[in-house]
Amino acid sequence: MAGKLFEYPFDTIKVRLQSQPDTRPLRYQGPLDCIRQSFREGGMRGLYRGVSAPLVGAAIETSSLFFSYRIAKELLQSTFYPSAPLPFSGLLVAGAASGALTSLVLTPIELVKCQMQVPPGPLPSPRAQMGPLAIIRSIHRHHGLPGFWRGQMGTLVRETGGSTAWFGSYEAMSAFFRSRSRSRSRSESRSAGPLALHQQLAAGAVAGVSYSFLFFPADTIKSCLQTDDLAAPASTAAPPRTFRRVGLALWRQHGLSGLYRGCGITVARAVPSSAIIFALYESLKERFA
Repeated sequence: MAGKLFEYPFDTIKVRLQSQPDTRPLRYQGPLDCIRQSFREGGMRGLYRGVSAPLVGAAIETSSLFFSYRIAKELLQSTFYPSAPLPFSGLLVAGAASGALTSLVLTPIELVKCQMQVPPGPLPSPRAQMGPLAIIRSIHRHHGLPGFWRGQMGTLVRETGGSTAWFGSYEAMSAFFRSRSRSRSRSESRSAGPLALHQQLAAGAVAGVSYSFLFFPADTIKSCLQTDDLAAPASTAAPPRTFRRVGLALWRQHGLSGLYRGCGITVARAVPSSAIIFALYESLKERFA
């Protein structure tokens, strides 16, 4: 949770960069301009608006990812590889399964977070004054229970692909470090013991880059959908905004760069965050194994 407090302002900047309307000129010219305008309009408090939702979600997300990853690995091991080590492809499948399951939990939390991260407009808006509970009530009143899973396709693609890359990159880097350790010690033992702390941090950092960069366009589309004014009456003339329609509109208006708006600041915060998460995970796993 301490890490989430540190990185939350950067997440706010990312969401505001991603969710700019598909019109030119853009409101923000880049991360630094977004930081400057956001700080001028709301100060540090504005950058932390909505932080309560991800503080709850951070613990749920991380525990859900690692728990479902372990269960998926054990299931694959007992079903398909009862007498052999789980291959790398099996680890990738376990990562994808953990991400898919976690996306169901994350979408409602991120919807509330994104609704609160919307920048204030030139005119007063009721949404700008609403807290998390008021937003939850508003979503339920206008869209019912299914409304909390708005943007689920984006979360599913991001978490399924991203978790495959996250766990896969970490396992690949860990195997690389263990292989080097065995070569140096000329040991024939398959298990080289726990990685050194700097190796855990390096593997976690690579995992963070893989997760944040490879499926970032899905996160951009999700942010656009989840920052819509959900209390506004739906237009009967315009078709409903879907994952596909928003993605195509972003591509036509801004090309690939529009789908990667805010990616740099996201990767920068993911490197230390992911490194610390995996180092803590390895430490706890060793202690309670």
